[in-house]
Amino acid sequence: MARPGRNSSQEDILSPARTFFATTKASMGRRLLQPDRNAKLLVDVLRSLVAERKFKLHDFVIMPDHLHLLLTVDESMTIGKAMQLIKGRFSHCLSHEFGYRGEVWQRGFSEVQVIGKASFEQYRAYIAKNPIEAGLIHTGEDYPFCYTSLAKKKARAISMHTGAEALQQT
Repeated sequence: MARPGRNSSQEDILSPARTFFATTKASMGRRLLQPDRNAKLLVDVLRSLVAERKFKLHDFVIMPDHLHLLLTVDESMTIGKAMQLIKGRFSHCLSHEFGYRGEVWQRGFSEVQVIGKASFEQYRAYIAKNPIEAGLIHTGEDYPFCYTSLAKKKARAISMHTGAEALQQT
């Protein structure tokens, strides 16, 4: 008798990590996330939480009034707690660093668990298209507040630094 094929990989079955596409919105739809200083502050918050190993961040885009994330949490973290950390830390920093005194986020957030590579790539493409479809830019590489743009900028900086070191050694 033939064995039926499995849809899930062995790695997905045994892994306690879960990947989510999550969205949260600024309070009352305000364009609070897009003065450059606020978007950069949110990027710093995301970086700090990744450095603290609270979750793994695969992709994100900071829109003027909302945030999309593609992230993985392990067994010690829930998606709810991860979103609470992001929203809470950003609100705290915005208040303390820039004196903002209003409500920052809408209550709650939405999330969808990402199952499989095709689903992962679908959400990654959605994130990349978001600023284009909103009319903020013409191509995804032009948008400064997304994972792809920041990763390329970092790679260029590392490459330039490595090149400068090589020149000094000759």
